[in-house]
Amino acid sequence: MPRVIPPENLGCPPIRALTFDSLGLIKVTEARGKERGTPTVVNTWGEMNASRTVLAASIDDRLRNPLLAVARKDGNVEVLNPCNGDLHFSYSVFGDDGCSPEDNEISALHLFRKKIDDQAEKSCTLLTCTKKGDVSLRSVKFPDAHGDSPDDASPKTWKACGSGEILVGKVDGSENFSLFGGKRVEANIWDLEQCTKIWSAKSPPKDNLGIFTPTWFTSAMFLSNDDHRKFVTGTKSHQVRLYDISTQRRPVLSFDFRETAITAIAEDPDGHTIYVGNASADLASFDIRTGKLLGSFLGKCSGSIRSVVRHPQHQVIASCGLDRYLRVFDVKTRHLISAVFLKQHLTGLVFDSGFSGEETAEANTVVEAAAEEKMTIMDQEDDETEEAPVKRKKSKKEKRSREIVLEGEDDEENEDEIEKAPVKIKKSKKEKRSREKVVSEGEEKDELRSKKTREHKKKTKKVKHNQED
Repeated sequence: MPRVIPPENLGCPPIRALTFDSLGLIKVTEARGKERGTPTVVNTWGEMNASRTVLAASIDDRLRNPLLAVARKDGNVEVLNPCNGDLHFSYSVFGDDGCSPEDNEISALHLFRKKIDDQAEKSCTLLTCTKKGDVSLRSVKFPDAHGDSPDDASPKTWKACGSGEILVGKVDGSENFSLFGGKRVEANIWDLEQCTKIWSAKSPPKDNLGIFTPTWFTSAMFLSNDDHRKFVTGTKSHQVRLYDISTQRRPVLSFDFRETAITAIAEDPDGHTIYVGNASADLASFDIRTGKLLGSFLGKCSGSIRSVVRHPQHQVIASCGLDRYLRVFDVKTRHLISAVFLKQHLTGLVFDSGFSGEETAEANTVVEAAAEEKMTIMDQEDDETEEAPVKRKKSKKEKRSREIVLEGEDDEENEDEIEKAPVKIKKSKKEKRSREKVVSEGEEKDELRSKKTREHKKKTKKVKHNQED
């Protein structure tokens, strides 16, 4: 039996979400208005191409000149305007040839928010990392900016791992430290200014049965924007781990969540609540200080969750994944308040916190103006059609009505002709019987007369014979 959503939880606050899918499309979903509304897809950017799947994304949603960076499967990194989808520039992390090995895709991307120089509005700094551990820190100026071109800038590069695959890459709130981890790669923290490793985790000990769990990190995030020493990771073995680099190299706290891999983790601004999603479409919130389950979110998804994001201003979180739905939940009640079907398998999600929903007035005025123009054009066309007679094809109903009218006129003409011609009145049975009697009496009289004439003739013949004898 489906779960019933209370009426007070229906609708979303004014939010703007950008989702990315396996065919390389970027879809913009908005819920407008001051009151709770229904999210709808307002824009779709890009063309369908499986080789341009969006693997990672990062947004700088500042009020002036916001930026959106996306990393694609073919090795290209694009910087867009998140308001209208215009492309500022793009480059390939594999050089000018642009060919990327299939086993060395981009696994991490970060667009820096902090202002590095006076020309920050005309440039940006990007951090990328591939599966083989090739990290690149590059500052790029826009093509219309004065100064060095993107090709002339020399990026900082280093190797984050010697073996294994990097699957997770995050940058802390101060944007001075980065976290990497993955398959057969323990979590490690790097100083971005010095490009050196400052801490590396130690593998957890064997369990009570003597079984060693291999390292396989699938998601990670820093617990607070002000402190890079505490971070949380999710593993392939459905474990959630809390690390504190100031105390020890092994996890401070570890607990299991269901029985499938942890695929997405998001932090709450309060600094101690986290939201965890897994491959079996389960979404729940935990208190990371104790590892206590606070509750599961109602309105279960039907596919693996690939991204979970907490809105920085409103009390909502959003999730997306392989079930092709963007789902929005209320943080306090943990009820599903809206779901939007987006047709393709979704790979990522970001919120535009600069969106306030006040654009509806402008949008409504534009729509009204367009509607008025359309009405005037239709009125002009109607006037033209009235002036010039147009042969219109008659419908079946009109044809039938015309035939009925013609049949009625024919009937009237026939009636007039019948009135002019003599009318044969049908006789009753009594009249017929009386007529038959009269006819029979006349016939009897005729027979008597014919008999008398015959007898008279015979008598005259006998008389003649007698006289002759």
